[in-house]
Amino acid sequence: MDMGLVMAAMMMQAAKTQSQIGTAVLKSNIDSQKDAVLTILGSPSAPSTANLGAGIGGNLDITA
Repeated sequence: MDMGLVMAAMMMQAAKTQSQIGTAVLKSNIDSQKDAVLTILGSPSAPSTANLGAGIGGNLDITA
């Protein structure tokens, strides 16, 4: 078998592996960004107060 053909096959395999690793890292980064956004915005069932000023969004005592 020609060595050039062997080297080309090995380089294609290395490129495939690099692509798979890059895709996995990108998905991890996207998931991390999604978690950060959900933390700031809050879920629909429990809104977040992370982006509100001090004293806003706390409990209100209406017993008086």
